[in-house]
Amino acid sequence: MPVDQLAHGREREDILEELHQLLRDYRESLAIDRRVLLEQFDLTDFARKVVGVGSVGTRAWIALLLGRDGQDPLFLQMKEAEASVLEEVLGPSEFSNHGQRVVVGQRLMQATSDIFLGWLHVDSPLDGKPRDFYGRQLKDWKGSAEIEQMVPKAMATYGKLCGWTLARAHARSGDRIAIAAYLGNGTSFDRAVVEFSKAYAEQNDRDYQALGAAVDSGSIAAQTGL
Repeated sequence: MPVDQLAHGREREDILEELHQLLRDYRESLAIDRRVLLEQFDLTDFARKVVGVGSVGTRAWIALLLGRDGQDPLFLQMKEAEASVLEEVLGPSEFSNHGQRVVVGQRLMQATSDIFLGWLHVDSPLDGKPRDFYGRQLKDWKGSAEIEQMVPKAMATYGKLCGWTLARAHARSGDRIAIAAYLGNGTSFDRAVVEFSKAYAEQNDRDYQALGAAVDSGSIAAQTGL
């Protein structure tokens, strides 16, 4: 939804000026070389984005910036960051800004993060409530494997690569010695993960069937096609 439709009677120029200031605040969270790069682009438009299933209830915005001309666009995505679910057990994060917490975690776990990964705090966005956000490119040009086209052997290799990548991320962000000692040399953890994945898939199927039944009975309304 374009920012014009969310203006609530305010002038577009006034909103864009506030957004320019927020963009400057976000830029301060980037490394100097990324700041210089971002300064070569000008904010042109802003819109609210529909979030995915995992982000339901949070805000996401898309910023359109243009470089040397209209053929040099840069799309930035600003996603709302809320308190970690672990805070209920482990206590508050050391970072007062939840966006910063997300960014620091990603930078720590990933060998190479998005070059425009940063954060900001908004005291009074369009809905009037203070919120934390983290920003990154809407499309960061990373490649993605087409698992639908894989034969079983390739799928097994891909699974090993995913496991290796996940293990590396945990080793970067946690106590790799303690993790290795906990896992041990046996296959107990491997089998536990397989059992968990099967149980999770079965629970997901049950949830889907329950949702379908609720829609069919009229208990809830759903849009089943476009």
